[in-house]
Amino acid sequence: MGRSATDLLWFIGKRLLLLIPLIIGVNALAFILIRIAYPNPSSLCIIWLGGHARGSAILACENAFGLNQPIVTQYFLYLEQFLRGDWGTSPNGIPVLTSIAQYFPATLELVIAAVVFIVVVGIPLGVIAAQSNGRWMDHLVRILYLGGWATPTYVGAIIAAFIVAPYLGLPNTGQYSHPPPFAQPTHFSVIDALLAGNLPYTADALTHLFLPAVTLGLLNLGIITRMTRASMLEVLPLDYVKSARMKGLSEFFVMYKHALRTALVTTITVLGLLIAGLLSGAVVVEYIFGWQGAGEFAYDSISTANIPGTVGCVMVFAIGAVVANLIADILYGFLDPKVEWR
Repeated sequence: MGRSATDLLWFIGKRLLLLIPLIIGVNALAFILIRIAYPNPSSLCIIWLGGHARGSAILACENAFGLNQPIVTQYFLYLEQFLRGDWGTSPNGIPVLTSIAQYFPATLELVIAAVVFIVVVGIPLGVIAAQSNGRWMDHLVRILYLGGWATPTYVGAIIAAFIVAPYLGLPNTGQYSHPPPFAQPTHFSVIDALLAGNLPYTADALTHLFLPAVTLGLLNLGIITRMTRASMLEVLPLDYVKSARMKGLSEFFVMYKHALRTALVTTITVLGLLIAGLLSGAVVVEYIFGWQGAGEFAYDSISTANIPGTVGCVMVFAIGAVVANLIADILYGFLDPKVEWR
């Protein structure tokens, strides 16, 4: 029980249904906090229209965005529109969903690349540290991940963009060196270049993606490395690992085939939670690297008092964090046969 494909589908369905109250709760919290920050509707319209806006223009703005109605009425009207798929319109007249559909794929591309870097580098470093427990390699790995963990995101991104990038000859802004001569249907820079069959632009997109992704990944590498190390230290003394060694299996096979699979259960848990941090950290990295993603859109929305855009970004990041944890929960079942999907 709890291990069949039907159980997995029911598990996914129940978790997705839980998104509904979460969306409503996060939506309400974001709306209330923004209204606390801007209690006067006229101040919002003055920001949107400019400091020289006249009374008639401000009144028209309040009517257009419903800012002249009671705050409770404003929220329920907004919630109704939100649940119908209308996430509002930015002051520049562009629907929020259109902006998110344009910018979020770039953020997702950056986060996926950072996760790949964390998994490919962080997990092996944790295994090496556990294998060298108490020796110089263990201390070296610890210094590495603690240094990245302790570095503020904006400091690490500035160093990478303005010191490391020029030194290595890597680009430090944008997704391409020049505007691409092909359509961008997915808004994933590398995928769009591949779909267009343009290998030079594919290579250019990869070089632009490399440093922001490594920066975002390196600054969040520590927790995965540390959890992998701790989990491996718990697993290595177990009998089945000792038995694998006694059978004459190579140390690499013992570590990565037998011990790591069990140790990864805890690591996957943390990785699911870490993705939420990557989404929020992407805001700073995107702004510094000029990466045109949802993070940059969120920063612009906050700085220009774009309430629909700000709430839309908060919702996307919250949903992304929940979906990441759902994927982590699904992976438990494949890594540990004792875990049931319920």
